[in-house]
Amino acid sequence: MDLPVDPDQRRARRAAQARSFGAAADVYERARPTYPAEALDWVLPPGARRVLDLGAGTGKLTRLLTARGLEVVAVEPTPGMREQFAAVLPGVPVLDGTGEDLPLDDGSVDAVVAGQSWHWVDPDRAAPEVARVLRPGGWLGLLWNVRDPSVDWVARLDRTLPGPGEEQLGSLAPRVGAPFGPVERYDVRWSQPTSVDGLLDLTRSRSWVITLGEERRREVLEDVRRQAEERLAAAGELVLPYVTRCSRARLP
Repeated sequence: MDLPVDPDQRRARRAAQARSFGAAADVYERARPTYPAEALDWVLPPGARRVLDLGAGTGKLTRLLTARGLEVVAVEPTPGMREQFAAVLPGVPVLDGTGEDLPLDDGSVDAVVAGQSWHWVDPDRAAPEVARVLRPGGWLGLLWNVRDPSVDWVARLDRTLPGPGEEQLGSLAPRVGAPFGPVERYDVRWSQPTSVDGLLDLTRSRSWVITLGEERRREVLEDVRRQAEERLAAAGELVLPYVTRCSRARLP
């Protein structure tokens, strides 16, 4: 019988995972996928001009927003990630902050978007804080790229890994809450070519892998390498299918 998980232990583990990304910022930048245009079309309000990228990481989402001509301010709590962000996007301000404590003025942005990051916040505190910095009628858009488990080889790969990442746990029905309206959902299926080394880097960039013990991490990576090489030999290419899980909520 499974023993109950102590809530304090779970919170401490999640905090350690959230802090872990700074140690792997270069791998994160190299390995993490982009986002499909269709997903951004859906989470951004018409006519938006100034957007906050919350939990911006190394700027994967930010560069897509700036490419649309939007004025973007980024907030990222991890120093290593901010350093990588500044190297990639030197012209975009990246501020130290969290979803619960945003360093922005009231009513200063048209939209807040969070790529791969809302599962790290406390929505009871973050939702009112996000609402504070939004202009009336503003939108909160949430994005998660997850591997598509409907594809057989990806499902087999997932079964060998230690467990679902926080992205998968938090992305199916993300909680936002007051003062926002109901959360709407939309999925975008797409795929991205990769390599054996690319899939290994993607695995290394996951918080649950970063925080594993050295021996267990080596076992996981060896298993991923074996399956990637088998897939490459069978298909002649390595293409990773994704589902971008999109959610949005609007201020009344």
